[in-house]
Amino acid sequence: MAYDGTNFAGFQRQPKMRTVESELTRVVNKMAKNPTPAIVIYGSGRTDAGVHALGQVVHFDMPFNLTEENMRKGLNSMLPVDMEVLKVKIVSDDFHARYDVSGKRYVYRMDLGEFRNPFKRNYTGHWKFPVDVDRINQAAQDLVGEHDFTSFVASGSSARTNYRTIYEAGCRLDEANNELVFEFYGNGFLYNQVRIMVGVLVEIGAGTRPVDDIQNLYRINDRRAARRTVPASGLYLKHVYYEGDDPEHPTKLPKRQR
Repeated sequence: MAYDGTNFAGFQRQPKMRTVESELTRVVNKMAKNPTPAIVIYGSGRTDAGVHALGQVVHFDMPFNLTEENMRKGLNSMLPVDMEVLKVKIVSDDFHARYDVSGKRYVYRMDLGEFRNPFKRNYTGHWKFPVDVDRINQAAQDLVGEHDFTSFVASGSSARTNYRTIYEAGCRLDEANNELVFEFYGNGFLYNQVRIMVGVLVEIGAGTRPVDDIQNLYRINDRRAARRTVPASGLYLKHVYYEGDDPEHPTKLPKRQR
């Protein structure tokens, strides 16, 4: 599914807050004629308030049979305009949208205009200083591999360990839209990890950090040294991988790291 995160307080259900999970739960149960017990939605992971999704994955147990296409059309006819079900697939009883994940791909869009564009403010971050994309990509290679990302995780994380593996990390200049487009693919990401990594990389690109500073952040393991967390508005969950989707990186995130 896809959603515009602007008017959501994140994915996870919260009391008296509009969330992706609560909206989808309401619609799924309405479609199933409000069964008892209620149908529970399981997502591949949480996205924070203001974060968007191009390819979030959820699963639930429907108490009666519908074709995949009728399910997709039925849900979309009842969902609000800032959510869309892109594809429906009937899966085995032992499939789990969260625990069967083998990887995730995130995109971050950073507008480079002198001032914040009112028409982009909900869909990009903003950086008005000159940047060197080659420096950013050189530094981004230090993110690739398995590392202790303690310097890149916000307080409040519930992860058992801060070790994660990143398979791909890079940045390109979208000249047509005057944006930097960052992309990261890994076996899992910590709380605010992508937004903190982008904050470090744009500072490296602007020359206010040395190009090898990520290696230094691994050594000191201090979140304060990473400094910046870029806004949620530029972050998109692009794709969620499951075993068989990507034969090069087939391993699920170990339970201790979830």
